[in-house]
Amino acid sequence: MAGDSRLRRLIGNASRIGLGGEGVLRTEGRNQEAQKMLEAAYERGIRYFDSAPAYADSERYYGRFWDQHPDWKTRAFQTSKSAQRDAKSASADLARTLSRIGRDRLGLWQIHDIRNSNDIRRIEDSGGALRAFYHARETGTALGIGVTGHHDPAVLLYAVTHWDIDSVLLPVNPVESAIGGFLDRVIPAARERGIGVIGMKTMGAGNYILPGAGLLPEVLIRFALSQDVDLVIVGCSTPEEAQLLARTGKDFSPMGEEEQSQIVKMVTPLSDRLAYYRGVI
Repeated sequence: MAGDSRLRRLIGNASRIGLGGEGVLRTEGRNQEAQKMLEAAYERGIRYFDSAPAYADSERYYGRFWDQHPDWKTRAFQTSKSAQRDAKSASADLARTLSRIGRDRLGLWQIHDIRNSNDIRRIEDSGGALRAFYHARETGTALGIGVTGHHDPAVLLYAVTHWDIDSVLLPVNPVESAIGGFLDRVIPAARERGIGVIGMKTMGAGNYILPGAGLLPEVLIRFALSQDVDLVIVGCSTPEEAQLLARTGKDFSPMGEEEQSQIVKMVTPLSDRLAYYRGVI
């Protein structure tokens, strides 16, 4: 269960909602907008903040934000990632990340976007990135380490069953319930090993929002939170979106199986097309 995971022990009993690294954070030159959104997220109780070097200026936005709010910085759980596959490059990524964000350590550092067996081979190699991640955790530069992926459930399944990690970040949405793989294979395997589960792609970059059919952002977030996850992260572009995200997490009540089934049935005919982020269906 979520309450017993290695990730939950790191982040404590904070909300099951986190701020994703997409939205306005995955832009360049929009610092004022990013600062306003981050301020709204923190003021509404969000304490888990996602980022990655691949997300444009996201790490720099965070660095400026924490500089302006040093007290908030100490109460926030900051994460980032590295898509480098060798240890030297991954370590260099981590050093840049810490410099940009203005921290001496991360709450969680994640191997970003693993896609295929070649990624696995390179990461596990004697000079592979996995060594850098283990070293970061051993030295306390990262309190926890994880892996992320949305391309192929089989590849992510290998990672959670073979690597000593604290978390896995994967797609959690009605489309994934229709297709299968991430929710019915990877999550149970992670849970058997005490690995924390973080949901992403909750709204499919907005493609799953269909007000006429009742698929509102808060419904999709609630669907994701009703799965076996520690938390769900969603990228936001405006203060209003951050406020909605925080409110939905605070007011959450589990969605019943019948309501979940109705939503899944709605997306099933187009599920292959809606899983735009996948490389393997």
